[in-house]
Amino acid sequence: MGCKEFEKRIPDFINRRLDYSALKRFSEHMERCENCKEELVIQFLVTEGIQRLEDGNAFDLQSELEQRLEEARRKIRFHGRILHFGIALEILAAVMLIGIGIWILL
Repeated sequence: MGCKEFEKRIPDFINRRLDYSALKRFSEHMERCENCKEELVIQFLVTEGIQRLEDGNAFDLQSELEQRLEEARRKIRFHGRILHFGIALEILAAVMLIGIGIWILL
């Protein structure tokens, strides 16, 4: 993911609308690019801050952004584990089919 695509996806991140693969690429880019991370912080503070002021709610936006980023990391780890589990099941099924095929031929 490049910086332009990252910036276009910031509103989707803030509104929790990124699917797994987009969220993973978004997160990976953010970890490598300080400028984009700063842009995310700014847009999050502005977007959420204005909404909170309109609603009259108290807020700690920096902490909330960190929670949102941790939530994204957990989601990425969870989906990664599911993908690895699925691959392991496919390999096991293939090995079993090969074993059954060999058993039948003998």
